[in-house]
Amino acid sequence: MKFGVIIFPGSNCDQDMVGALRNDLGQEVIELWHKDNDLSSFTTEDCIILPGGFSFGDYLRCGAIARFSPMMQQTIAFAQRGGKVFGVCNGFQILCESGLLPGVLLKNANQQFICKNVFIIGEEKKPLMIPIAHGEGRFHADENTLQELIKNNQVIYRYCDADGAITPEANPNGAAYNIAGICNKERTVFGMMPHPERACAEKLNNIDGKTVFQSLFLNHIKEAILS
Repeated sequence: MKFGVIIFPGSNCDQDMVGALRNDLGQEVIELWHKDNDLSSFTTEDCIILPGGFSFGDYLRCGAIARFSPMMQQTIAFAQRGGKVFGVCNGFQILCESGLLPGVLLKNANQQFICKNVFIIGEEKKPLMIPIAHGEGRFHADENTLQELIKNNQVIYRYCDADGAITPEANPNGAAYNIAGICNKERTVFGMMPHPERACAEKLNNIDGKTVFQSLFLNHIKEAILS
């Protein structure tokens, strides 16, 4: 498995992602410029990653312009063929704008940019401390969509406290049902607001992000994470 990291004008977490995958997880990484339109070297066993940042300055809406870039058009087709796609923060916003994931990301409930460590919980059933850094991270969808996500186990992470309790107080941005990340029904497209790539190195005193990558891409990078 190899990873392609798309770089848009305004991306500011692309090198964080590249470094985490390449240096901390020992994976093959190819950097992809947004104006390119060739993914012929990638198979559906590989993964395209949309990193965090402020693509195209977040004009119109977060991710609204990036959704039309040549490389994103190729990524949409790649996902439709069954290829794996992972969006973090702004990447999550782009996935929702492109229709690869349902819902939207709205301004935080407190109307302020939030940058801090939070706890999330998923299928691992243990709280993970992962950084967030966003101003528009409040996941929203109509109630029918939310219930479908829950019914189909498409909610991959929810905000919680240090003990794993999912409470209103643990919700940093007002997201519906404390949702921090979701996936498509096929579990090939994943999006989340927290930044696991910022929690993969011992020198940061936090490697909880490795558990996120292990959970999403277990069969491919488990050995590298556990070594």
